[in-house]
Amino acid sequence: MFPVGGVGVMLFLVAVSGLVCGLLAWGLRPRLGWLSAASIAGFVWCLAILATITLIPANGAPGVVSAEDRLSTCSWDIGGPAPEGFWIFAGGQRMLNTLVFVPAGALLVLACARWRAAWVLVPLGFVGLVGFSVAIEATQLALARIDRACDVTDVIDNATGAAIGVGIGVVLAVVLRPWQRR
Repeated sequence: MFPVGGVGVMLFLVAVSGLVCGLLAWGLRPRLGWLSAASIAGFVWCLAILATITLIPANGAPGVVSAEDRLSTCSWDIGGPAPEGFWIFAGGQRMLNTLVFVPAGALLVLACARWRAAWVLVPLGFVGLVGFSVAIEATQLALARIDRACDVTDVIDNATGAAIGVGIGVVLAVVLRPWQRR
C-alpha cells in the first residue's frame, strides 16, 4: 500500500517545499539580486509542485493494484480519453496539464536571463522540462500503486505549457532585464 496521499498531503508538501525555496531565494539574493534569486527558487519550487501534484495519489492511499490490473504501457491515444473536468477549476484535464507547466517555463527564462549563456541554457532547460514530464509519466507507469495513469497526451500538453511559459518568460526578461539587477 502506498502510505500517503490526498489533497492535504499535497498541500503540506507544497507548503514545505515553498518554505525551503523561500530560504533558497533569501540565500541567493545577496549574490544574484532579488529577481534572479526569486526566479531560481521559484523554478525549483515549480518542479517540486509538479512532482507533488503528479506523483502523490489524489484520493488518499489507493491500496494495492494487482499485477493483472496494472497497465503495461503508456496510453498512446493522443488527445483522449481525458476527463472533461478537474477538481481545481472548470476546464479539461488537458488544460490543467498545460497550465501547470507555464510558470516553470517562464521562471526558467528569468532564472537564466542574467547570463550570456542563456541562449543555450533556456533551450536545454526546455528540453529538461519535457524530460521531467516524460520522467513523471514513466514513474506513473512504473508505480501503479500511486493510482495514476501514464499518457503521452500529458507529455504533449506539458511541453506545450512549458513552451508558452518560455515565450512569456522571454517577454518578461525583456521588460525586467534581470542581467542589469543586483
